[in-house]
Amino acid sequence: MEYVQERIATLHDYDGTNPDAPTDRAAVVVPMTEREHASLAAEHVLSTLASVDPERVYVPLRASPGEVVAVTEWIDGFDFDAEVLWCNAPRVEEHLRERDLVAEAGKGRDVWLALGVAARHDYVVVHDADATSYGAEHVPKLLAPLAGDHSFAKGYYARVEDGRLYGRLFRLFVRPLLRALDETVDHPVIDYLLSFRYALAGEFAATSAVARSLRAQPGWGLEIGTLGDAYDAAGFSGSAQVDLGTHEHDHRSVGGPSGLGDMCEAVGSALFRVLDDQGVAVEYDRLRDAYTTAADALVDQYAADARFNGLTYDAASEREQVREYVRGVADPGEDRRLPAWNRCDVAPETIRGLSRDAIGERE
Repeated sequence: MEYVQERIATLHDYDGTNPDAPTDRAAVVVPMTEREHASLAAEHVLSTLASVDPERVYVPLRASPGEVVAVTEWIDGFDFDAEVLWCNAPRVEEHLRERDLVAEAGKGRDVWLALGVAARHDYVVVHDADATSYGAEHVPKLLAPLAGDHSFAKGYYARVEDGRLYGRLFRLFVRPLLRALDETVDHPVIDYLLSFRYALAGEFAATSAVARSLRAQPGWGLEIGTLGDAYDAAGFSGSAQVDLGTHEHDHRSVGGPSGLGDMCEAVGSALFRVLDDQGVAVEYDRLRDAYTTAADALVDQYAADARFNGLTYDAASEREQVREYVRGVADPGEDRRLPAWNRCDVAPETIRGLSRDAIGERE
């Protein structure tokens, strides 16, 4: 247990806190795919969320036409006020194409669609549906800073499971990359990103005004991209992070489609897009070497931490992952972000109506 503060307010859980929070004025966004339909983890998350009783729950759903009704009926069975947004409904996708908002289907696009609708409420909380360790205190913890002087809050937690350290993409790619950048770039946005103890956590909360200002990476760069916009919208003084304990949820392989190797490219692109927004020039060849050096040093530290806690740790495998992740240190390329809702000519209520009509046609 510790009480160290970062440059952003860091709110610790000293003894199982469940703070007072404006849950009755908050919308909770829980992105989901049909793969998670009726899974044990999603069942646990939604059953627990029922005891929180937020003002409304929005489930941005990516599902095939043959499954959308079954998933919707399953979600309707939980004891909270819920609405499903069918993100890849043909009508929704056609409407976006007509307005040149073409983006690959992914978690980022799904969350973006839900943020437009959810920002009708005073506060918005976003979290994933695959945390088997999810607790009823998570939403109040994320919301509590917003009832005070903050407008953006992010969760952080330990990823320790089955006697091993997880959170590999953050530990072995994002954290050492930020350390390497900090040694070569003098800009407060680097300090801001380094202040977050788990920058890739999917859990965050924001006031409606901040939620409307967030641009979204359509895929795996969502979390880092969100922090980049939060830096502009909330800054150091308006941002907080809250202790959510230890998280257990799905793990991904390093290789293969949608593996961590592919994800690192999307995350790296989002991070370098944040730097580009701030006018930060990056020497990528030099940074790749600095990243590898920083990551190797962290592997030694993780190995010591694992030994201290009696955890299994394969340092050679972790170093191999570092060599895989180095390809994520590259120019961000084309800006594929979806626009902030406060600068978008798409009406959230239109998306909502198109989704309802499309689901109704399948019933």
